[in-house]
Amino acid sequence: MALKRMDNVGIVVEDLAATIDFFRELGLELEGRATVEGEWAGRVTGLGDQHVEIAMMRTPDGHSRLELSRFHRPTVVEDHRNAPVNALGYLRVMFTVDDIDATLERLRTRGAQLVGEVVEYQDVYRLCYIRGPGGLLIGLAQELR
Repeated sequence: MALKRMDNVGIVVEDLAATIDFFRELGLELEGRATVEGEWAGRVTGLGDQHVEIAMMRTPDGHSRLELSRFHRPTVVEDHRNAPVNALGYLRVMFTVDDIDATLERLRTRGAQLVGEVVEYQDVYRLCYIRGPGGLLIGLAQELR
């Protein structure tokens, strides 16, 4: 059996509305919102009875999605947002943008903070990491060729 595709990357957030607004500003589209709750959902996640608000965000090309989740029940038990980039586990999502400077300017109005600096890699990319809503780590890349 062959792998067909990657459907989405899930991110747990504190403020769903602010995070949706942030990713809209970046250029993602809100595909839909829903509430997932009950014992059946807990059988999938192993969390038991749960109540989660979710929002599915889609990239403009339609190939990638972020599933943003805000847990009402059970409460969040760990926080990895301040982990350094060499921490084990899932860490960040990287997006390619047309103009990294203009994107940073727009996202700063939504609270984004540059982690280090914008750097150039071998005349191929300009790259940076930012902290978005609730401290989410997000990478931005601008192709130079």
